[in-house]
Amino acid sequence: MRTFASLSEREILALAISNEEEDGRIYADFADGLRDTYPDSAKVFLDMAAEEGEHRRMLIDLYVEKFGEHIPLIRRNYIRGFPQRKPVWQYRPLGIETVRQAGRAMEIESANFYRQAAGRATDAAIRKLLGDLAEAETAHQHAAEEIERKHLTPENLAAENDTAQRRFILQIIQPGLVGLMDGSVSTLAPVFASAFATHNPWDAFLVGLAASIGAGISMGFAEALADDGKLSGRGSPLLRGLVCGLMTAVGGIFHTLPFLIPSFWTAFTAAGTVVAVELAVITWIRWKFMESSPVSAAFQVIFGGALVFACGVLIGTS
Repeated sequence: MRTFASLSEREILALAISNEEEDGRIYADFADGLRDTYPDSAKVFLDMAAEEGEHRRMLIDLYVEKFGEHIPLIRRNYIRGFPQRKPVWQYRPLGIETVRQAGRAMEIESANFYRQAAGRATDAAIRKLLGDLAEAETAHQHAAEEIERKHLTPENLAAENDTAQRRFILQIIQPGLVGLMDGSVSTLAPVFASAFATHNPWDAFLVGLAASIGAGISMGFAEALADDGKLSGRGSPLLRGLVCGLMTAVGGIFHTLPFLIPSFWTAFTAAGTVVAVELAVITWIRWKFMESSPVSAAFQVIFGGALVFACGVLIGTS
């Protein structure tokens, strides 16, 4: 692997050409992924991709003028310590703010690369070349800001932010809440029935662990298979299933863990406290994200949890 300091002027220019081509493709991929849901932001990234293409052509013309037709292949990953670009699939599903921040970071990194290279150069011609590239990237940053202002008016930006919030609720909050409610409430009966039937905290822990993991797997598959997200706009079924299954398991395991305490009544008291906290968290999420009134949300969650808890205790003591 080469160091940046070892590159010649010719290789630095070849690297710049490769960088501009890669960045242009990333912006085009961002635009393609945002087109259906965030069309105005997609236009921003299409224009940025076009700007990268113009810079690449400018660099190629300069290279051919100085060094001829052959351009050696030099990429970021060939250079030790050079900032790498994440592949687009690592950003999926494409969150609008994540993509915007990624675009800004790419421009800043490119400008810093040229500035640092120009600062290390001792040859006047090399310094001038790298300085021109740094100015081009700085101008590109300003151009990107102008492009964003042109397409993303305050109204368009507000609309896209609202869409992002709705997608977050549909894809993360809603399946997570369903899972948390199911895990926290449905496992109460078997855990506390086992606890009161045996008065053995370890037996209650095993029952709760099995119920939590089983419920998590069941709810994860149920959420993923219930809706492919294409018509409802709820996004990737795999993501929703993963969130729902994980939160279901978490909801059940939290009030199961206290039964690792050897003393039955201490474990029971701790588990009851955890259940109260779980129900309070569910109530807060319903109020915060699902537009439920605090009183209504608290009544529904606490009443349902109390019924299941009572069933578990009655069955365990009968």
